[in-house]
Amino acid sequence: MEHQTQILIVMISYLTLLILWGLYQGRKVKTDSDYSIAGRKLPGWAAALSERATGESSWCLLGLPGAAYVTGLTEIWTALGCVIGIITAWALIAWRLRDEAENYEVNTFTDYIAKRHSDMGNWIRVVGSLTIVFFFFFYVGAQFLGGGKTLHTMFKIDPIVGMFITAIIIVPYTIYGGFRSVVYTDVIQAIVMITALVVGPIVGLIYLSSHVDPDLFARTIPEALSKAGSEYISLTGAASGFAAGIVIMGGFSWFFGYLGGQPQLSMRFMAIKDPTQAKKGRNIGIAWTVIAYIGALAIGWIGIAIFGPTGLADREYVMPSVMLKIFPPAIAAVLITGAIAAMISTADSLLILSSTELSENILKPQKRTQGVGLSDLTRSRIVTAVLAVIALVLAYLSPSKLIYTIVGYVWAGVGGTFSIVILFTLFWKRFHGKAALVTIIVGMLFTIIWISTGMEENYKLTQQSFKKLNSEKVAEDILNKLEQIEDKSFPTKRKFEKAVKSYLGEKKADKYKSIIVKHAIEQKITARIMTFLVAGLVGLISTFAFKR
Repeated sequence: MEHQTQILIVMISYLTLLILWGLYQGRKVKTDSDYSIAGRKLPGWAAALSERATGESSWCLLGLPGAAYVTGLTEIWTALGCVIGIITAWALIAWRLRDEAENYEVNTFTDYIAKRHSDMGNWIRVVGSLTIVFFFFFYVGAQFLGGGKTLHTMFKIDPIVGMFITAIIIVPYTIYGGFRSVVYTDVIQAIVMITALVVGPIVGLIYLSSHVDPDLFARTIPEALSKAGSEYISLTGAASGFAAGIVIMGGFSWFFGYLGGQPQLSMRFMAIKDPTQAKKGRNIGIAWTVIAYIGALAIGWIGIAIFGPTGLADREYVMPSVMLKIFPPAIAAVLITGAIAAMISTADSLLILSSTELSENILKPQKRTQGVGLSDLTRSRIVTAVLAVIALVLAYLSPSKLIYTIVGYVWAGVGGTFSIVILFTLFWKRFHGKAALVTIIVGMLFTIIWISTGMEENYKLTQQSFKKLNSEKVAEDILNKLEQIEDKSFPTKRKFEKAVKSYLGEKKADKYKSIIVKHAIEQKITARIMTFLVAGLVGLISTFAFKR
């Protein structure tokens, strides 16, 4: 309880300062361009830190350490894919997008693609913007839900109340200051995040080597991984042959989403002031990434050493658990607050992206046609406010499974598809508007079909699954009942959970559902790889098939 109180006090103070800082930056917004893209005058350091905070957020502080805690060395492939993707983006794509944004005087991500391919500019503007608005709209709702869940877990606040608190934190400065306010609040988040990811592992290693604690699972990371089991010290999770290739490809496939196709990240590249600042941003962005990913993996492995591989009920809280163990409560509170706040404030980047895409590419052309209406800046603020309210209502009323299902398409569908469009636009002169439009449509449809039909992953309980369930002390009578569906494949999580419920009954299924699902996932070829390849093939064929 004492820890909760200290964290809560620190968090309220931190978020209050963050809101005030965001509102202060909003005072400098005078035009629609300032609101949408910070007038394309961002210094390199601000763009780099904002891009990293937006790109990582809860993933680097909660998700990746949690995955490293559960899988051991296997998670290196995911980290490697992300790091190489980010380095490639900053080294080869960022400065080119910056130059292009300046040359074409663009205010949004889709605006750039449309102006580069003016032969189909209007269609690209409409289809691209509506695609981004639809999927990122649900993404904002998911962030509200995630904020509510986190506040509930940490402070026992009702999830619905927590969801509204999350909205109250980020919506005011986002409405007022737009992209500029979002960027400069992200800068604060990035500094707190990198501090946690540098200091945490160093102090954690010192803690392991200096504390004589009989409850420690191991005293070093190598010892912890070795004691946890053979799958923890294997780079492929003890898989071999084709299965090992799937594991490696699945982890490394995150690379393809960073190649310019994530609009919320590419907008930071486009907003950089000049080529000199782009170089500074590149150096800071790459350095931050390498250090952060090493730290995130280390925190997960230190968690194994402290708590053992089955010592935590929720793997994504390994970072807060480690911090509370190795630091005095007050210091831990600051670092944990940074993690929570980073996750909560991710919604601001997604919200401003959706609102500017809708305002600039759908509503603004309508205003020109009619010749009347509000000023561009006022309209943008109103659209942001309306979208925030609708996203909040949607998160409140819609089934969370529906929201998270749609969000699941974002990285592959939006990231993989638009990465091809951006790469071909930047590096292939023959690529044209018709090909870009076809690529966007086919890429998104393919992703939805691939994931929804169970082609990316299915659910199956194998002998390895039962070994892991047994190690997590699942009751023997539960395991005996689950043997009836051993080696049966289910294409969706919903169908697998339904089968588990039919054999265990509703009460026991609800109690053990999360742990059973965790050990039942059978990874196939990920949608991230397949969408990128299919979109690339479609872009290639349609470039030659259609005339300009």
